Amino acid sequence: MPTALTIYRTLPRFNCTQPSAVTIGNFDGVHRGHQAILAPVKKAADQYGLLPSVVTFTPHPRAFFAEKGHRPELIPTQISNLRDKFTLLHEYGMQQIVLAKFNHALATLPAEQFIQQLLLKGLNTKWLLVGEDFRFGFQRKGDLDLLAQYAQRYDFTLHTIEDIQDAGGQRISSSEVRTALAVGNLERSQALLGHPYRLTGHVIHGQKLGRTIGFPTLNLRAPAFCAARSGIYIVRVLGLSDQPLPGVASLGVRPTVTDNGALLLEVHLLDRNVDAYGKLVRVEFLHFVRDEEKFPNIETMTAAINSDACRAREYFAINGL
Repeated sequence: MPTALTIYRTLPRFNCTQPSAVTIGNFDGVHRGHQAILAPVKKAADQYGLLPSVVTFTPHPRAFFAEKGHRPELIPTQISNLRDKFTLLHEYGMQQIVLAKFNHALATLPAEQFIQQLLLKGLNTKWLLVGEDFRFGFQRKGDLDLLAQYAQRYDFTLHTIEDIQDAGGQRISSSEVRTALAVGNLERSQALLGHPYRLTGHVIHGQKLGRTIGFPTLNLRAPAFCAARSGIYIVRVLGLSDQPLPGVASLGVRPTVTDNGALLLEVHLLDRNVDAYGKLVRVEFLHFVRDEEKFPNIETMTAAINSDACRAREYFAINGL
């Protein structure tokens, strides 16, 4: 397991002089393309005695500009919540994350000041890896040529990396993951991510309707712009037992029982009743069953849930956990 993770929402750091190996990006999903970027950062950090570091942003810059332009339809869906993104970045060796708030001040920050404030003063960058098409700063005027000039002047090493492709020669990207999740293609999303799609969160109190119809659920908040298709999934749950627990989950707005429009992940554990309120659990999505439906009554909904649970039992009987 990697050593401790430090997260900064503002700079400078506690130890401004500690040198860093750095990469920059949104890292939504921390997919296999991202993992190919993180590996050389970790390797360089180990080789040169640097702190492996990521600069990332909230909200997504595209979301900021979409809201600014009153074009909500252009806001990208979200693959990972921040907890999952940070956990995955840490799993792949990062020890330091700068979560920069993407606001008007950052959007209008000149490229030269971006380098000075974040990379030099903020992180004492000595080794930097970015994509070949990396652009930054106000109006995206910063480019590799500008970085190369600063690298020579301030004695840090600049490296670039080409896009990572899948076995079919297609670029691995967050957009590709979003597309797979939007249609419920979990096989494709897992191939791109390198692991099952996951959502992690603390179990919260719900309406407690499930327990009255024989299907108690664990409830987790889902990201507002969750990339996964609303519907019923076969899942496994980690964090409540030494082994993963099998379950069936509903991701959606529960149109049969409420009209508040809030997105919720409800997980029914198969043949297991656990008091999990307040506990941190990870739900891994294994198979898409069907779309979310609005039923005419509770009885019809209960019958559908029972059918979904049977499908899940059959899945685990064949595939195991």
